[in-house]
Amino acid sequence: MSTLHSYYPPGVEIPDYVPNELSTPSLLAIFATACTVVFSATAFLAKSVNPRISDSELAKTLWFALCGSIHSILEGYYALNFLTVASSLHPLAQLWKEYSLSDSRYLIPNSFVMPMESITALFWGPLSFVLVWFIITQHPLRHPLQIIISLGQLYGDVLYYGTCAFEYVVNGNEFSRPEAYYFWGYFMLLNAFWIGIPGGLILDSVKAIRGAFVEVKGRRTAGVGGSSKKTL
Repeated sequence: MSTLHSYYPPGVEIPDYVPNELSTPSLLAIFATACTVVFSATAFLAKSVNPRISDSELAKTLWFALCGSIHSILEGYYALNFLTVASSLHPLAQLWKEYSLSDSRYLIPNSFVMPMESITALFWGPLSFVLVWFIITQHPLRHPLQIIISLGQLYGDVLYYGTCAFEYVVNGNEFSRPEAYYFWGYFMLLNAFWIGIPGGLILDSVKAIRGAFVEVKGRRTAGVGGSSKKTL
């Protein structure tokens, strides 16, 4: 049974839809508080295990802790409950209904969004927590894992934007309400973080791996040269 709602495109059917009970400021406050808790706990752990961790490495640790939390909890909830998000008043469901004002595909449900969020929750969430530990402990597999996770995030986000753009250009479907803060604030800005930051982290890891290979090659070259001199 369809219920009146304010999602786009106008007239889209959202069966069993139940309006949110929590206001937008309340939902944003819940999200901001959760992020603060994640950042505080991660910073405490990082500095306890590795007191000499640099500010740049700490920032990367905080980023992946946030990614792990969002992917595993928020997106994991959606992957498990995508059929009942529209009718639920669980705080996580209400967060999704608030975000869905910028992309109603999350309430339809959609054949791209559900698999994409499931992959993100299943792989990039847990692996992000592993990477947090790898960064703190300077594990040798840190940079390969950082590339894998960041490339997965970047690829998924590009597809997310691309499928939405395709629907608009080819089929004329708009999933975001016309208000600028929904499209530019929720849809564009919030998702842009998972393009810009992963892109920078991929370059960061490529440079680190390249530097390690250059250093090893230099040592081998110096070793060969030293052996030749001793032989002569």
